[in-house]
Order: sequence, then structure tokens, then C-alpha cells
Amino acid sequence: MTWARLKELAEIPLRGLTQPTRSDWIFALRTVSAGLIALLAAYALKLDHPQWAMMTVFIVAQPVAGMVLAKGFYRLLGTLAGGLAAIGITSLFGANPWLLVTVLALWIGVCTLVSSLLRNPEAYGAALAGYTAMIISLPALGQPHIVVELAIARCAEIVLGIVCAGVTSRLILPKLAADAIISRLKRSILDLAEYAGGAFSDGDPASLAALQRKLIADAQTLAEMRTYARLEAPSFATSAHPVRRTIGQLLWALSAARALHSHRRPKNAALIPMRSELKAFVGELAATPGALDDTGPWVARLDAIASKAREMPDLPNDTGPYDNGEDKVGTITRLTIAGDFAEALKQVMRGLDALRSPVSRKSSERGQPALVVHRDYQAAWRNAVRAALATLLVAIFWLTTKWSEAAGTVILVAVVSSLFASRPDPVQSAWGFFTGTLIALPFAFLVGQVALPALPGFGWFTLFVVPILVPAALGMANPRHVGVATAFAINFLAFLSPHQQMIYDPGPFFAGSASILVGILIAIGVFIVVLPADPWVTVERISQAMREDLARLCLHERIPRRSAFESLAYDRINQLMPQVQQTGRKGDPMLGGSIAAVTVGLEVLRLRQAQLNSAVPHETVESIGNFMRGLARELLFRRPGEPQTATVAVARQYAASIAQRSDRLEMLQIAASLRIIAAAMEDYPDFFAKGRV
Repeated sequence: MTWARLKELAEIPLRGLTQPTRSDWIFALRTVSAGLIALLAAYALKLDHPQWAMMTVFIVAQPVAGMVLAKGFYRLLGTLAGGLAAIGITSLFGANPWLLVTVLALWIGVCTLVSSLLRNPEAYGAALAGYTAMIISLPALGQPHIVVELAIARCAEIVLGIVCAGVTSRLILPKLAADAIISRLKRSILDLAEYAGGAFSDGDPASLAALQRKLIADAQTLAEMRTYARLEAPSFATSAHPVRRTIGQLLWALSAARALHSHRRPKNAALIPMRSELKAFVGELAATPGALDDTGPWVARLDAIASKAREMPDLPNDTGPYDNGEDKVGTITRLTIAGDFAEALKQVMRGLDALRSPVSRKSSERGQPALVVHRDYQAAWRNAVRAALATLLVAIFWLTTKWSEAAGTVILVAVVSSLFASRPDPVQSAWGFFTGTLIALPFAFLVGQVALPALPGFGWFTLFVVPILVPAALGMANPRHVGVATAFAINFLAFLSPHQQMIYDPGPFFAGSASILVGILIAIGVFIVVLPADPWVTVERISQAMREDLARLCLHERIPRRSAFESLAYDRINQLMPQVQQTGRKGDPMLGGSIAAVTVGLEVLRLRQAQLNSAVPHETVESIGNFMRGLARELLFRRPGEPQTATVAVARQYAASIAQRSDRLEMLQIAASLRIIAAAMEDYPDFFAKGRV
């Protein structure tokens, strides 16, 4: 990392902190109030480390009530698991310090591995279980008999903070996840209309690419928010099923709009009216204020468009070129995609209505598969080894030098190397944490070492910390600065270490602060030096997984659900996007190819379903099977730079042959699917080739 990059990262917290919204102020005041209540309760209960109760409030604080409950719930589970691990490890190995820190480092590695395979908030709970054991066990080194007492105290402080944060977020002007889901879904529908409008009118490619990435990210956020909504209100469980279906339909509509944009050139008599009608529809939808307050008229129009797109157009009988050179298979292809877009957008709007007016669902509808997620096992193992090795080496340094303050360094190395391991850019995330911690240091010194020893009491404490913590909480409400602001708030309280009797003692203050800062810097060094991640390798690994997904679709005897394939494919793309951003222009074809892979997969599923259609002739079924096997070989064995096999040519030959033999709509749709697959593979030849992973 260059000095210029470090300087740029250091300037991040200074930008964009102005103009907080009303909801930001509510969140900030609610969070600070909950923190003060938790601290006051910890004083009343005479807890040993009352700052942990207040810190927990800021750690689990989120703008949406369900997110607070989810993070608090998994923080509690992680703390309990870490406490039990600390008791077991210390009881078994506490007599031997070297063995103790080795086992703790291995435990952190295991928890980091699990955390890297999960998603928030589950991933947070798994990481927490690792370093909580370290936080509890190190103070018990040499006196294992107190580990149970330390674990109970730690859990009590955490529970107190979670309860205060959860109750206030739910009762004081709450922002509910259910409402947030509806709001985000409405915004996504309008974004999709804007994207489709640009796609149908040759809009700016950069703007379309940005909207496409935003829609994919928002779809994944909607999937996560289902869990939050169910935690804040169990009655939302029946509405979670429409959310799951609606996410799939939203992504389907995005795929169809992108395919229409990529293959928009022909303008024959059958396509022009359909394209014009869709363009007018999405333009009107995006431009109408409050358009989604009543979806009835829009749904009716989409239903009519979808029906019209699936009607057999008036095509000439000859198989040669007609009009301006477009053939009938190409016409059917584009009409089919247009109908898919209209149908998917219609279902998204119906999903929005189902969320706004939930009704009880039959039990049979609850058997749908959960959203499938991408798991990068190689990256997870790398993160685990890195966290365990870094923690062990620093612990060995601590035991060798017997420097008492190095215990804090060990803990911070464990926290940062585990917590930020699975981030797309762990160095940037850890640097933001360091920046917030460094900024907190002078504020904590002035309040804790200068002001409070001279003016003791909870009233003075409130007067001093509220003007500091409210701006910090406002920063936490801003997605651009949440990392730095959260680090500031948490470490301000950690440095301050509020007790009922505050004394001037700068020596331990600076020694403890230095150990924390050094621990964060060591963790950053570990991310840079130990098994550094190459984003391009990750891009190739995810791309390889997507190719293998397509090969399985071709070869597997059981045809998977469309929703399961879409869920996994778009989750892989969502994991691919931050990695592609770090590779520059080199990664753009990989992102475009990954979107094209979804289109290929959906057409493969359409062909697999056609094989089961009794109206399809046996020789056509055989031809489809041969093509599937050839496509799987192409995906699994051809390397970049090598010429494409006959797969693309075969697809076009099959399509032309089918169109020549029959004018039946189902046969022309088979030909259209073959043409779509061939076009996608021609557009992104390197993506559909086996990489070096």
C-alpha cells in the first residue's frame, strides 16, 4: 500500500459528514440514550467492566430495529460460545501458557473459517466466538480458577448492552425492517424501470452498468433483511415467502432487460411495436410520482404485454432472410425475452402488493428452498490460517518478553484479523478501524484523564460524552463512514473506560492505548504480508464456480429449481463485484460474462424442460442432449485463448434446422434458446473458458 493510498484512507472520515437526515438524528440520539442507560444499569449492578455494556450498544447499533435484534442475537450467541470455549480451553490447558495460547489461536482460526463461510449477522457471531475466548482467557492466565467468573461477568455486560439497544430500537421511533423492505423494493422497481428504459434506448453504458450493480446488491440486501424482519416480528414469517419469490423475479427481469439490450439490433415489423411498448411503459413508470402506490393498472398493462409477446407472430414460411435480414428464430428469441421481462416485472409488483397486504399462506408454500449463497472455501481457509498464525506469533512475543501491555495487542490482532478477514478489501477496512481508533484517543484523554477526575459524577459524564458520541453516531448512520465512526465510538469508550470513580493516571492510559493501536497495525501488516489475497485469483475462482454450475445444469439428471439457480448465480455475482472493482478494466469482461452466464443458465433450464415436453419430437430431444454434453465440455475444459469448440456453431445449426422443420411456437422457442446461448458465449468467449484456477 502506497503512502498516497494511506493518506487517502486517512482523509475518508473528513468527507461527507454534513446534512444528516431526520432518521439519522433519531438513530444517533436513540443510540446514545441506550448507551447511557446501559452504563447506568451496569453501575447499579456493580459490574466489573461497565464500559462493555455501553460499548455493546454501539457495536450492535443499526438504523433498522430488526438489524439491531439480529446483530444482538448473534453477538449473544457468539459471546456464549466464546465464553464456554474459554472455560473449556483454560480448564484443560491453563497450567501451560504456551499450550494455552496455541489452542486459543487454533480456536480463533476455526471461528474465522466458519465466519468466512457465513454472512452477516451469522458471520459476526462466529468471529466473535473466536476472539471472545481470547478476551476472557488471557486475564485468567496463571489463575484458571477465575475464568468462570470472568465469563459470567462478560456475558452479563454483553446481555445488558444488547437488551438496552434492542428495547430502545424497537420502542423509540423505530425504523422497522418490514417497512425498509417495502421501501427498498419500491426503489428497486423504479431502478429496474430506469435501467430498462436506458437499455431499450441505447443509454449510457457506464450508467447502465452502475444501475445493474446496484440492483444486484439491493437484491442481496433484500434477502438479508428478510431475517431481520422475522426477528423483529415473528408474524412477518408469512411475508418472508413473497420476499424470497420477489427477489428471484426481480433478478429475472434484470437478466431479460440486459439480454434485450445486448441483442437489440434487428428492427423488423414484429419487434418494433413490442420494443416501443416496453420502452413507453418503463419510461412512464420511472417518471410517474407515486407510481407504485397502486400497482393494479401497471400489472394489467404488463399482463397484456406478456400475452402479446407470447403470441405467434405473422412470419413468412421461407427460412431465408426477410425484411431487413432478421430470421424468424431471432424474432421469436427477442419476443420470448420481452415476454419474460414483462412477466417478471409483473410478478415483482405482485410481490410488493403481497408485502403491503400480507395474507396467511398455505403450509405447502413454505417448502420453497432457501436462498442459496456462494461459499469460497479457499478464501475461508486462507483467512483462518492468517488469523491463527498472526494471533499465535504475537502471543509468543508477549510470553517471551513478558510485556504486560502486549496482552492488549494480542487481543486486537485476534479481533481485527478475524473480524475483517472476509471483507473484499480487509486492509482498507482495518485501516478505517485504525483511523477511527486514533481519532478517539485525544478525545478519550481529555474526557477521562482531564475533565472527569476534576468533575466526577454521572451528570458531568453525560455532559462531556454526549457532544462527542452524538456526532459519532451520526457518522454511524452514514454508510460511507460507518466503519470509521463505529471504531471511533467503540474505542473512545474503551480508552475512556468509564467507572464511577475516575482518576488521573496517564501512564496506564497511554500504555493500553499504544497496545491497541499497535495491535491494529500488526493486523494490517498481516493482511498485507501473510498469504495476501489476489483479487484476480478470486475473480477467476468465482467464474470457475459459475461455469461448473452451468455444466451441472447441463448434465445433472434432476432439473433444479429456477429460483435456486438464480439465487446462487446472483449471489456469486454479488461476491464478484467488489473483487472486479479492484482489478480495473481487466475485470469488466468477467462481470459482463457473469451476467451473461445467468442468461445461459436460464436458457439451459428452458431446454431441459423442453426435453420433458411430449410434443417435442424424439430427434429434437436427442439433439438437445447432445448439445448439452458438448456445452458442458466447452465450459469445463476449454482455456482462454484457445479457439471455441463446435458448441456455438452446433447451437446455431440446431436452431436453423429446427426452424426449417417446424413453425410450431414451442419448437421455435427451443431454437431461440439455442441462439441465446450461442450469442452469450460469442459475446464473452474468455469468461466461458476454463481459467488457471
